[in-house]
Amino acid sequence: MIMLNADTITPQALAAMIDHTFLKPFGKPTDIERLCEEARQYRFAMVAINPGEVTRCVSLLEGSGVRTGAAIGFPLGQSTSETKAFETRDAIAKGAGEIDMVINVRALQAGDEKLVFAEIDDMAKTCRESKVISKVILETCYLTDDEKRTVCRLAVRAGVDFVKTSTGFGTAGATVGDVRLMREVVGPVMGVKPAGGVRTLDTALDMIRAGATRIGTSNGIAIVEALAAVRGQK
Repeated sequence: MIMLNADTITPQALAAMIDHTFLKPFGKPTDIERLCEEARQYRFAMVAINPGEVTRCVSLLEGSGVRTGAAIGFPLGQSTSETKAFETRDAIAKGAGEIDMVINVRALQAGDEKLVFAEIDDMAKTCRESKVISKVILETCYLTDDEKRTVCRLAVRAGVDFVKTSTGFGTAGATVGDVRLMREVVGPVMGVKPAGGVRTLDTALDMIRAGATRIGTSNGIAIVEALAAVRGQK
């Protein structure tokens, strides 16, 4: 995983780090059409959507190089392990190129690391078999620093591709401190993705300085255009 320099990053490179997000449970069909068209135009890394939109997004993004990412166990993480496993396999079968799965926070807080690891490991193995990118969502706003470290260590053990801070539906989103903590635990190779509350260019660059290699946001266009203006490319 290559970490880019926030002070020299280009608008194009920043766009390629962004997961363009629409995870609301409401809206019009044109919302998804617009999401995918924007992702094509700006060449974002992927669109992050709920599983029910996977088939449509795969079709809309065909030939663009932009991946479709499915949110699994979203947003609470309290589905059964069997349900998360089915959701993951079903999304991949429908064409998802990335999977973002929410951990079972209550199980972690109860000390059931075995269950938490089993879900992460199953998701990671399923994704590897299909050459799909895997991400584990911690929902950091509910966790102690020790619990965050525990999940990161489990993710390293399972061999996932990314650890991710938040769903954007919790009581708080990503912080620079959490990104830095996660990077320290997972080392220099695994991806780290802040999500939730990353709305400005300054925040995005601060996250990159802390060790982020992907950014989840619904404000990607404004962020990229702000950088283009700074770099004199607008």
